[in-house]
Amino acid sequence: MAKLKLDLHDIFNKGKKIESELDRIIQEAVEKKIKLVEIIPGKGSGQLKKSVLRFLERPDIKKLYHRIDKDSKNFGRLFVHFK
Repeated sequence: MAKLKLDLHDIFNKGKKIESELDRIIQEAVEKKIKLVEIIPGKGSGQLKKSVLRFLERPDIKKLYHRIDKDSKNFGRLFVHFK
């Protein structure tokens, strides 16, 4: 199964860049019919993860994917599943 991976460690403090990268990876997954996107906001204080989850909950984004799983073994990782 093909998957895409987005590591946000390098841009954790660049708000607009984070949003544009999230949008880019979601659009790429939709266009290429990728079933899984792994997003790594990192552990830190949890603020970046909350920001990523807020982005994914936007109605225009939420309609594009099937579900989100939080990695039970790694707090700093999310999986976005597509139909």
